[in-house]
Amino acid sequence: MSHIVTPIFNGENYGFWRIKMKTIFQTKKLWEIVEGGVPNPPAQGDHSPEAVQQKIRCDEASLKDLTALQILQTAVSDSIFPRIAPASNAREAWNALKSEFEGSQQVKMIKLQSLRREYENLKMNDSDSINTFTTKLIEVGNQLRLHGEEKPDYQMVQKILISLPEKFDSIVGVLEQTKDLTVLSVTELIGTLKAHEKRISVREEQSREGAFYGEKNVKTSIKRRLRSGVPFANETITMKVIVGRRRTKVFLHSK
Repeated sequence: MSHIVTPIFNGENYGFWRIKMKTIFQTKKLWEIVEGGVPNPPAQGDHSPEAVQQKIRCDEASLKDLTALQILQTAVSDSIFPRIAPASNAREAWNALKSEFEGSQQVKMIKLQSLRREYENLKMNDSDSINTFTTKLIEVGNQLRLHGEEKPDYQMVQKILISLPEKFDSIVGVLEQTKDLTVLSVTELIGTLKAHEKRISVREEQSREGAFYGEKNVKTSIKRRLRSGVPFANETITMKVIVGRRRTKVFLHSK
């Protein structure tokens, strides 16, 4: 079995650290001890078969508890360790961190409301890439899940589609006509949007190059005509060359 790397909690992103640690404890069959603690030992002087079995189970649980406590102590930074140093068992140490960094129910509700507003207000700007925007959206969605509010794929898909700028209108229309958006995964949608974004980028680059060479050819033609001394038909000629979104004017005056 490969060695499991224990994540170190330094006071940031407690929710993610908690999920990772819970998984580690579950793989080592220690989560029941961390969550519920060690069962009470039998009464002193009780030598019944049931008490003997209970004593054995209690000793095994105590050993597991020490193992879990050791893992917790090595999973926090030196600045966090004083919070759990007084704890004599894993459950006590776990709850100490949970109480401080997860907060009360009221604190969690305030955080949840803040995350909801952030989620609703997220929009993709023209200068953003699909990767930048969707990474941020997924991050906020994960934070919402940590605070008890699930965001299923179909809701995330709808949120992404209504948050895109105009240049994605064509692909959004195609998706709405050809895909069942209730079963479309976020991963598939992001892949489709990235491919469309790449096509837009290639077309814009080709357009810029074509406009540049077009402008260059026009100016070269004008210079040749001026050098030849051939008069222009009109007193003033205005030639407009469009480069991307920039309009360049060249004014020619006859002699």
